[in-house]
Amino acid sequence: MSGPTPVTLLTGFLGAGKTTLLARLLRWPALRDTAVLINEFGEVGLDHLLVEPLQGEVALLRGGCVCCSIRGDLKAALIDLHDRRRRGLVPPFRRVVIETTGLADPGPAVATLVADPVLRHAFTTAAIVTVVDAVNGDRTLDAHEEAVRQVACADRLILSKTDLATPDAAASLRARLAALNPVAPVTDLTLADMPEAALLTDDPSGERAGRWLCAAVPEAPHGPVGAVLIESGPVDWTRFGLWLGMLLNRHGARILRLKGLVAVEGAATPVVIQGVQHLVHPPRHLPAWPDGLARTRLVLIGHDLDGDLLRRSYRAFTGAQVSTGSGLVPRHVPEAHAPARPAAADR
Repeated sequence: MSGPTPVTLLTGFLGAGKTTLLARLLRWPALRDTAVLINEFGEVGLDHLLVEPLQGEVALLRGGCVCCSIRGDLKAALIDLHDRRRRGLVPPFRRVVIETTGLADPGPAVATLVADPVLRHAFTTAAIVTVVDAVNGDRTLDAHEEAVRQVACADRLILSKTDLATPDAAASLRARLAALNPVAPVTDLTLADMPEAALLTDDPSGERAGRWLCAAVPEAPHGPVGAVLIESGPVDWTRFGLWLGMLLNRHGARILRLKGLVAVEGAATPVVIQGVQHLVHPPRHLPAWPDGLARTRLVLIGHDLDGDLLRRSYRAFTGAQVSTGSGLVPRHVPEAHAPARPAAADR
């Protein structure tokens, strides 16, 4: 492997269908070089795919995928898996999928990957994929905070069992998911569908990042969790970083997810910002603006967020003109590339 191994978190509440989805995805030849971490073999329905036990809690799946049982801590399991690959004790793999328990908050798992220096060298978070049951999703979101957090943190939402739900119930749930997480695309999936291998792969081209520039962000939250949109022109990176640090220090417990594209003064290409709760991923540079327009666009998802207050603080710290999307005309990226500032953006 050249560079860190991408890790996808597959989450969803109890009975949502994430194990069924995973079992179907692992049949794709494109995913044969995948390592899967699950909590315990006895809790999942992958038994029909198990072919050959390897060492300890590791089994080889049909097609070559490696499946490991997490009986201890996630960091230890990932380090052990990485070491086994290095020593040639398991088949080589290009990606890792972690299936969380139905009651898990994805935040701590992401924190483990982002904050630990050993893991950060070997692995990188590719995406959080959350499966939502179309039949019971509304009731689950009403009753369980963990389910709300799973939806709010997601990069992609999979709506399962849509063939068993009424059209009105499915439409109502889609609207609720859009209010909770407007930047996560929703994919409907039934047992009759063949899921795409792309559901568990990263987006190196930045195509998904481009959706953050054009996705509608409703600020009428369904319950206490909702989204806030902040838009502006280019910003000074140091002033932006100061605002972001103060924001997460004061409100990090209430902010479930932060995603955005930042137009940095003096740079012609965007910087991708992603965060889960108190932690921010290392900034990533895209080669070009997805829609050819340079503007900063941040989406914050969390509990009881005051959009007007957040925009005022952003304006006070950065000095940038702030818009909710209707009053600010974004400037076009110049043809000649201005001097980039990758060193500053990576700090």
